[in-house]
Amino acid sequence: MLFPTVTFALFFAVVLPLNWLFMPRPARWKIFILAASYFFYGYWDPIFILLLAGSSVFNWTMGAVIHQAQADLVRRTWLAMAVIGNLGLLCYFKYYDFFLSSATNLLDRVGIGISPQIVAITLPIGISFFTFQALSYVIDIYRGSTEPVRLMDFAVFLSFFPHLVAGPIVRASEFLPQLKERHDPRRIDATRAFFLIFIGLFKKVVIANFLATEIVDSVFGSPNQHSALENLVAIYAYAVQIYADFSGYTDIAIGLALLLGFRFPLNFDGPYTATSMQDFWRRWHMTLSRWLRDYLYIPLGGNRGSGGATYRNLMITMLLGGLWHGAAWSFVAWGAIHGGFLSLEHWRRSLRVARGEAEPADTVVTRTARRILTFHVVCFAWVFFRAENFQTAYDVLGRLVSGWGNPSPLVTRSVLLVIALGIGTQYVPKDVLGRVMATFSRFSPVAQGVALGFVLLLIDTLGPSGVAPFIYFQF
Repeated sequence: MLFPTVTFALFFAVVLPLNWLFMPRPARWKIFILAASYFFYGYWDPIFILLLAGSSVFNWTMGAVIHQAQADLVRRTWLAMAVIGNLGLLCYFKYYDFFLSSATNLLDRVGIGISPQIVAITLPIGISFFTFQALSYVIDIYRGSTEPVRLMDFAVFLSFFPHLVAGPIVRASEFLPQLKERHDPRRIDATRAFFLIFIGLFKKVVIANFLATEIVDSVFGSPNQHSALENLVAIYAYAVQIYADFSGYTDIAIGLALLLGFRFPLNFDGPYTATSMQDFWRRWHMTLSRWLRDYLYIPLGGNRGSGGATYRNLMITMLLGGLWHGAAWSFVAWGAIHGGFLSLEHWRRSLRVARGEAEPADTVVTRTARRILTFHVVCFAWVFFRAENFQTAYDVLGRLVSGWGNPSPLVTRSVLLVIALGIGTQYVPKDVLGRVMATFSRFSPVAQGVALGFVLLLIDTLGPSGVAPFIYFQF
């Protein structure tokens, strides 16, 4: 069930009033919101409700067992079983074909020909997201930073439909305490919620879908049939498309959760204003960045060891982060590019410290140069992220050299304007948006309804016909 559809609008129109009707009775509310979330998830394929329910029971049981165990060896053993169980399930659904085909190709190269039976496995939507959320619960219980909760509470946390299929990755420590709070619909920040929802709709329907249909899909589908300029603009367009698509989803998710009485962590903070790759990952998919840092990078040793160990930890983290996004070597290459440049930045900082050199002066010129460089490194990596395979990525990059001077009909003023809008709005100061929301909140309910209706009409008019699935649904 897609957010920007009439079907979801009808679903939420029923869920929202019933949510507040049941809220004073927590037990009934939990049953209701769990049923609504399962309906939302099962609308695509009801069979996967069993997968979500099974994951809830398994991880809740593992958390309880780990908490009750006394000996550290026993606790570590149960934790290992929980991690293996979660990752095993994820690998089966997401990486079975990838690992099997990779092994077959490798054996073919050394002269060992095999013909394994390929089983068509449907990838459940959102499995990467709810698996990571479940792992955070189990690991935090092992670390002692989270206490076990009742099965119903954990099931609600794992399946809560606003964040279920594409994040943000909400941790148990961020969500479960809110189940104990008293929620009052009169204290809901409805202005911020509606702003986020409508901004998210605009990003997805107008910006992301427009760029996909006008240039990105065509160029990445057959890069050699397009000019160098079209390939270059398509790379920039995809950078804006994936930002608008994914941040648009999380804006809507955060807004919906607010209307239901819950707060989600932010997931984006002007990523294309970043002045370094490290800064980029503090701004892009922030909940995943923190998850990888806290549950992978730091346990590997972080930057506490030698320089070589730090580079190794960075590369492992980003390679696995790339593989998390998709079962293809192109995603691994995307992670390797980010890991390589993060390592390079760390090496440069270490070299300056060793030489006793001060940090470069933060002037407008140097800050602009760093932003331009960082943005183009990110765009270079996006080529491998978007391309269906390595050959397509090579064709896109190769065409930047060989295709100049050819006609570029896809590079229109509208495309360039939308790209500029997608990047430029990230530089708008936060207090400006705050003042706009404050002004909107002072409107009468009728005026607010008229304004929102006008925006919805504008989105419907400017957006292409039909709504494509969110990009991150496939992860």
